[in-house]
Amino acid sequence: MQSKQDDNRFIGSSSTTTLGHLWRKIISFRELGILIPLVLICLATYIINPVFLTAFNIASVLRAISLTAIVAISMTFVLITGGLDLSIGSIVAMAGMATAGVLKAWEPALPEGILIVIAVLMGLVAGLLVGLFNGSLISFFKIPPLIVTLGSLYAVRGLVEVATGGVPIYPLPAGFLTLGQGNFLGLPIPFYVMVALAVIAHLVLNHTTYGRSVYAVGGNEETARLSGINVERVKLSVYMLSGLFSAIGGILLTSRISTLQPGQGKGWELTVIAAVIIGGTSLMGGSGTILGTLIGTAITGVLVNAMVLTKVNAYWQNVVVGLIIIFAVGIDMFQRSKLLSGGKQ
Repeated sequence: MQSKQDDNRFIGSSSTTTLGHLWRKIISFRELGILIPLVLICLATYIINPVFLTAFNIASVLRAISLTAIVAISMTFVLITGGLDLSIGSIVAMAGMATAGVLKAWEPALPEGILIVIAVLMGLVAGLLVGLFNGSLISFFKIPPLIVTLGSLYAVRGLVEVATGGVPIYPLPAGFLTLGQGNFLGLPIPFYVMVALAVIAHLVLNHTTYGRSVYAVGGNEETARLSGINVERVKLSVYMLSGLFSAIGGILLTSRISTLQPGQGKGWELTVIAAVIIGGTSLMGGSGTILGTLIGTAITGVLVNAMVLTKVNAYWQNVVVGLIIIFAVGIDMFQRSKLLSGGKQ
């Protein structure tokens, strides 16, 4: 009898320990502070307008969020190194133009499947080349990222407008449109692309030497260099990554809207940077996570959708996003100042 009571006490103690351990893990979850607001926004929007949780609306939100998140994933790498890329919106247009241009020019000469593969590769190469250009000037010529990428923003956008004459490129092959408009198992294809890229990026950042180098460069560039890290090569690589992922976003966007609009991608740089900052990546470099970026992107995407469903004036959407950026940067600066003051003590 005594043995049974001891066993029951042991089981009860074990359960309490397990629950305690689980609770500690939950409250120590780094992204909990931004996950809770996301859940609350979703809940409040659903209460105001139940349409929010319909299958059609969820698919629409996921499709929009996925395109932004793909670009935001690479921006996370850039910001972690202490850099900045303002040219991503223009790269979105450039990659879309390269892809759509090949599709229109070679459509009569090649089978649709081969044509789509070649066109997508051309779009990716266009993005990589802009990333290479930006990264080279920043890494080897030591020109500040703000200046280089701001210049690229205007120069690349200008090239797109010159090449297209400001005229949209359409119609595009039905097979290509499936990339941005198609679904698989009820979820948008871009969502699967986003998840795959996010998983790869997370593994690279957290489980490879390269990922540790990215954090090291953003934490302290000189210390990273003294540790044997090729700082210039790391910086070059993150801007090329930004160009590549922006190109993927541009190709999927072109497919989604069934045409290449010379002005597409305008304003993406601010939306993407906002999402990454909201997700906890520091503007000062050295910290950030892919999961945080995904949640930050979801917050901005859900907020826009919520304001549409609740019939908030469209002009207020930019006001809200702008205030969120200021708040997120303020929190980041406050936390960083606390760490610095704690280190001095």
